[in-house]
Amino acid sequence: MADKEWEEYFGEFNNKTKPKYEEYVPAEKNYSYFDNQTDAYSNFTSDDYCASNHSHVYLNVTCEFPINYAEPMYGYIAPFLLATTIVANTLIVVVLSRRHMRTPTNIVLMAMALCDMFTMLFPAPWLFYMYTFGNHYKPLSPTRACQAWNYMNEVIPAMFHTASIWLTLALAVQRYIYVCHAPVARTWCTMPRVIKCLIYIGVAAFLHQLPRFVDRRYVPHVTVWRGHFEEVCRIEIAPWVQTLSLDAYFISYYVFRVLFVHLIPCTSLVVLNVLLFKAMRTAQINRQKLFKENRKSECKKLRDSNCTTLMLIVVVTVFLMVEIPVAVVTILHIISSSIVEILDYHIANILVLVTNFFIIVSYPINFAIYCGMSRQFRETFKELFIRGAVTSRKNGGSSRYSLVNGPRTCTNETVL
Repeated sequence: MADKEWEEYFGEFNNKTKPKYEEYVPAEKNYSYFDNQTDAYSNFTSDDYCASNHSHVYLNVTCEFPINYAEPMYGYIAPFLLATTIVANTLIVVVLSRRHMRTPTNIVLMAMALCDMFTMLFPAPWLFYMYTFGNHYKPLSPTRACQAWNYMNEVIPAMFHTASIWLTLALAVQRYIYVCHAPVARTWCTMPRVIKCLIYIGVAAFLHQLPRFVDRRYVPHVTVWRGHFEEVCRIEIAPWVQTLSLDAYFISYYVFRVLFVHLIPCTSLVVLNVLLFKAMRTAQINRQKLFKENRKSECKKLRDSNCTTLMLIVVVTVFLMVEIPVAVVTILHIISSSIVEILDYHIANILVLVTNFFIIVSYPINFAIYCGMSRQFRETFKELFIRGAVTSRKNGGSSRYSLVNGPRTCTNETVL
């Protein structure tokens, strides 16, 4: 996409001849008479207006995504998903933060839960205001509100989601080391190293999104909206980006994102999942041999390791199911913007909307996976929130004491 096209997209318009109403507009404000409710555009439909250049004169949320899809997804379904995500991920953090649950693997799982929750929590107030309460068609003002919309709906969620992607990769790498290179795990998978890794991931995710905090600015802009003057926000590209070149900036950002946030992590996770599955099958064969030799203690350790691996494979697989479509759409967008135009952007926006929505749907699923596949997670949850579970623990029912009380019957559950 040429610099001129980027400028048009972000609203760098030279004001045309202003109508006689200019005398009523403060001199320091930008002015535009473009509006689909004026006499000139009163017959415009929403689709007509969003297809015109005038839609980018000021921030127009209605034109960001096809409203027929965005309103039911973000306005009516998202609030229930938000409530479910907050409850589920808060429970994950509470359970995994218990003293006996603090392991290198669980620390990563807890960080993933927090990142997923914040990814949805920050844009939630704006999604409610715009879509649930039906205010998406109204001009947004003042400029601080427009900046808050940009930061809370785009930049900060992207930062936490990027961190979540890299944490998932770190989890898979950690598990691969545990399973396939056990002697090295004692050195590389210690708690201090894992905490340092989490800090590095958080800092890297912030630095990745840092330019997006300052790559545009919102200036006051007066337009005629529904027959009266309204101050809105006009989007401008920051001067430092224009100096650098819009093509250089946006292509660099999206190429980096495609490579290091989508393509390389997803490809690595697919490979690691395959390797972990093969290692798990090999370990299962070895476990059967140990069981025949009546080496029950070793059999139990191998079983627990296998079940932990299986649970993490399921977590990573769910992640890949929702992330790969996003990666494909992003790659197509880069190709269409910089090489050859191959996308119908109306369809592309629908695809982006749907893929992002399924990412949101996936956030509460991990809680169900942990409850269904981890005996210790489930029993710790019962001890914390269900009466009578403490008595059961004292009687030896808790998996915390199962290693002391002797091996249990082999199951498909795991102790993290």
